[in-house]
Amino acid sequence: MKLVRKGVEEIDDRVGGASFLKRSLGKVFPDHWAFMLGEVALYSFVLLVLTGVFLTFFYEPSTREVTYDGPYPPLQGEQMSAAYESVMRISYEVRAGLVMRQIHHWSALVFVAAILVHMLRVFFTGAFRKPRDINWTVGFTLLLLGMGAGFTGYSLPDDLLSGTGIRIGYSALLSIPVIGEWAAFLFFGGEYPAPAFLRRFYALHIMIIPGLLIGAMTVHLMLVWRQKHTEFDGPGRSEHTVTGTRLWPNYGMKALGLMFVVFGTLSLLGGLFQVNPIWLYGPFVPYSASSPAQPDWYMGWIEGLVRLAPNWTEFSVFGYLVAEPFIPAVVLPGIFITIVALWPVLERRFTGDHEMHNLLQRPRDAPIRTALGVAGVTIMAVLTLAGSNDVLAKFLQIEVDTLNEVFKWLLLLAPPAAGYLTYRICRELRDRDEHPIRRPRRVRVRWNAEGGFDDVEDDAPPGAGSPGTRPEERV
Repeated sequence: MKLVRKGVEEIDDRVGGASFLKRSLGKVFPDHWAFMLGEVALYSFVLLVLTGVFLTFFYEPSTREVTYDGPYPPLQGEQMSAAYESVMRISYEVRAGLVMRQIHHWSALVFVAAILVHMLRVFFTGAFRKPRDINWTVGFTLLLLGMGAGFTGYSLPDDLLSGTGIRIGYSALLSIPVIGEWAAFLFFGGEYPAPAFLRRFYALHIMIIPGLLIGAMTVHLMLVWRQKHTEFDGPGRSEHTVTGTRLWPNYGMKALGLMFVVFGTLSLLGGLFQVNPIWLYGPFVPYSASSPAQPDWYMGWIEGLVRLAPNWTEFSVFGYLVAEPFIPAVVLPGIFITIVALWPVLERRFTGDHEMHNLLQRPRDAPIRTALGVAGVTIMAVLTLAGSNDVLAKFLQIEVDTLNEVFKWLLLLAPPAAGYLTYRICRELRDRDEHPIRRPRRVRVRWNAEGGFDDVEDDAPPGAGSPGTRPEERV
């Protein structure tokens, strides 16, 4: 031990890290469970990297045509790309290959879902307000990069289902006026399915997008560390302090336990629940399309826009053809992404609130924002369902056209109805006398030295310790 201590002291003499480490280990984190959602995304990403490294040892990103002679009888003797054949080999011949593939896919689904739920918590509690508005944009960039990583990874097996999705993406890119052909050539290397597209998607999936993700995560965590955590309002709390548990040992142990729960849950999902069975879809053939078909859940809303778009969205402007996918697959998603990315700026512009905020709001305390958020979530839900209209039509035994008409009416009526109902509920809850922040103070009775009783006001919520006994950090 003396040798270790001396070694640590020698290192500290040179780099001076002891004081930083001591400050970091004493950092205070709020106790509320909602603050752990971001960590679920982080641990899912760690598992994505670990399983992804394993898969790169066996995957071949090539459209070179080969003949399948593996152990899956229905495909023996079939012509397919080397990429598809290598994923079949991972699934059937590489030891632990299938479970690693499925853990990788489940981790991607959970990673994007955790970021989305985390952002919804930030939105509905006003945690994006100044000074955390920059971090909102960084977090939203993480969500978009996660979707991009999912799309490029989903495309790599070169099966019939992923090929159908890539063809839609290629058409959307090609539909952009003026630069569409150039952009499509850049990402696909020629007219789809060009031989180069798998190599380009592979580079995007394992190097470029992960590198950007790691960079954005680093910036996100550095800003959280610098600006401290937000927390919910309540007795004994203020805009200038954060109360909770210190990083070491209490919060550190809790985070470590959560990491093992995430790893265990994703491993169970990968081992017990089948996802993306490419052997059932078969290899991609340019003149074929799979049906019923639907993308991963986070791309469903864009798919829904494409499927519900009317046919008048194709027209010409100054001699340039605006192709049919341009408005539903490029313009409308672009408008939505811009609004979400700039939401802190837009809200500050309309409310005139330029103050610094470290205390969170409950959703009922900002009824207009909450109503708009619920309306937006409703739009996404309807579009996501519309993106699976062929699956639903088959399940419900009705015509796809009939189902599309239902979705169009839902898209028109459901969001404003949900928003108005949410606004009324928030106003009602906010104005009640029993609002938790406005509730009357409790009074305790204390036996005094003279044998009588004194009334003592108590601000602490039921079950909480006395104010001042918990660790706190000044913001």
